Amino acid sequence: MDRVYSFPKEAKHYHCFVSDSDIKQHVDYRSAKSGDADSALSLISDLALDFLVSLKGEFPSGSIFVSPYAKEAAGDNALPLMLSLLCAELLDGSSETDIVQMQRVFHTGADPMERLISRPSFEGAVQHGGHYVLVDDVTSMGSTLAELANYLLLNGGKVVGTLLLVNAGRSKDFRALKKHIRLLEARFGDEIKDIFGIHIPALTANEASYLVGFRTADEIRNRCAKAEKETSKRLLSKGHTRSAGQ
Repeated sequence: MDRVYSFPKEAKHYHCFVSDSDIKQHVDYRSAKSGDADSALSLISDLALDFLVSLKGEFPSGSIFVSPYAKEAAGDNALPLMLSLLCAELLDGSSETDIVQMQRVFHTGADPMERLISRPSFEGAVQHGGHYVLVDDVTSMGSTLAELANYLLLNGGKVVGTLLLVNAGRSKDFRALKKHIRLLEARFGDEIKDIFGIHIPALTANEASYLVGFRTADEIRNRCAKAEKETSKRLLSKGHTRSAGQ
């Protein structure tokens, strides 16, 4: 499925920290990232509770908080789901747990091109007209959240914002600069869509600024091929292999 939608202009974006070092210092970080829900709740409560409470009223009452967690999430990062549950409790909303990521994309430690070529997909019923807030522990390129937003918008949901523990991206916005969109469209035409399955206006700010650094589509394709090898090597070093379709 192509990514055709960008985040709506009116969406609100909030984050607590700008570096994951701010949460890695917590005593429960490792166990939370390994899937322990109690540790995730402890970390979020210690580091971000006041931040979350301060957002009361920023999103519509009854907003649906949804996090991009994998379908096969046993032993995986517990922070996004626990953050969405706590947000729902504190911010007068509900937590969506039926929309799930179809595959793990292993973006931790990946470079920008690895993230662009490893696009997640989602499944699950979307509430038509529902107000969705996308929740995650850490983002850098915004790619996974952009894919989730696209899924919700394609299926009749409304995306009203994001709420993150850490936004580590160079740009904290999720919409690409107009000048970058114009430059990429003039330079590459449909080739960005053909290579990545992402329409240029749907790129995030950090994705677009990264791709602006390439002069030709062949440069991008060559870097994609290198990124595929780097991803396989990185996963093998951690004892993982990519299944078909990942």
